[in-house]
Amino acid sequence: MTLAHAEGTRVLVVDDDPLLVRLVRTHLEKAGYRVLTAADGDQALELAATELPDLVVLDLMLPRLHGLEVCRRIREFSLVPVVMLTARGEPMDRLRGFEMGADDYLAKPFMPAELLARVRAVLRRSQQGGGATTPAVVRCGDIAIDLVRRRVSVRDELVKLTATEFRLLQHLAVNAGKVLSHAELLITVWGPEYRDDRDYLWAYVRHLRRKLEPDPEHPRHIISSPGFGYVLEHPPGATEDQDTCR
Repeated sequence: MTLAHAEGTRVLVVDDDPLLVRLVRTHLEKAGYRVLTAADGDQALELAATELPDLVVLDLMLPRLHGLEVCRRIREFSLVPVVMLTARGEPMDRLRGFEMGADDYLAKPFMPAELLARVRAVLRRSQQGGGATTPAVVRCGDIAIDLVRRRVSVRDELVKLTATEFRLLQHLAVNAGKVLSHAELLITVWGPEYRDDRDYLWAYVRHLRRKLEPDPEHPRHIISSPGFGYVLEHPPGATEDQDTCR
């Protein structure tokens, strides 16, 4: 990626070491990138959701939220490329980073030229492959699902969900309009060993409908596909300007 191509490309650098942030920022800006910075995991999630950077350089050891958790939560609403930056170099740490959705891994100490090469390579791969990003807040009729803050509201009233209820709703939300099979939902929310335990899924769908649907016996949002699965659907009869599931 040349200097001209780098112009306008925004990189979010997340690290609690101000000297390292200054070093990385200086070299990225010299190469033509626009740089955003965050010193902890909460701030990183906020900026990733609101500023929509083109790439994230993410330190593993962060205050408040661990870098692996930050990466995992970014992946809940975005496919932005992530380069993990850490003092640890053990293979298990790299494996855990890739499992959480990291695209590349660079161990400290590193040469600025090596970081720039990794950034260019990851950006080039992501641009070739395309990719979709889910909005940080998915709105479906009266329901608003904030994937960053993990909040759900119905008609602007907060609704309290359990961790499992939220994971189930979250997976439906990031795939809104797409019918997901019972097995996919069970594997994603509970784990592969639960892929055939449909009673878990039926029970939690009932819980969600009671909390989110105006009439749980005649749902408008969480719709069954008999014998196959469920979909978070645009409410029937709603206009595109009033109710959006996206």
